[in-house]
Amino acid sequence: MNFKKILIIISFYIFFLNNAYSLEPEIFVQSTVNRASQILSENISKDEKINKLKIIAKQTVDIRGVGFYSLGQARKNLDSNQKKKYSELFESYFLKSFSSRLAEYTNPQIEVQGKEVLNKNYTIVNSVLVATSERPQVRIDWRVYTKNPDNPLIRDLIIEGLSLARTQKEEFSSILNSNNNDINALFKTLEEFSKN
Repeated sequence: MNFKKILIIISFYIFFLNNAYSLEPEIFVQSTVNRASQILSENISKDEKINKLKIIAKQTVDIRGVGFYSLGQARKNLDSNQKKKYSELFESYFLKSFSSRLAEYTNPQIEVQGKEVLNKNYTIVNSVLVATSERPQVRIDWRVYTKNPDNPLIRDLIIEGLSLARTQKEEFSSILNSNNNDINALFKTLEEFSKN
């Protein structure tokens, strides 16, 4: 087989994969969890795992969208500089929180079982974290944002019926309510978490 034919086959394969992802959110989710699982099973330090998991999160999670959802109505009161600062702080907070928690697992096996298309913008992908001798089976639903079918992004995880994005929104609301809705109090909380 000559070089040109090999290039054509590779190009077709890449095109097929990209379209598979753009058409099927469940394939996108399964691919994402497989990548994370592979990292978690590697014989590398926890810090190296965390750094690799952060890369996956940046590629597959709508961190900005999750951040502004978590801020709730308070986002309407921010000026452009505050929004920029919040986005930066939230990304650091989210990546640390996500990767450090996930790095505690060793090769978690997640199986995608189906999907529910809510509308053209959102699909819920259903999966389970497979049970082991140390933990029971856990149901995990993924809220996937599909407005751009070529770049699906995760907007929420619903674990046994509990939305992580909604829980985070309630936590941020509590911080703001306890501090007369001063956004700087939330900024300080996010900064301190990211530094520790």
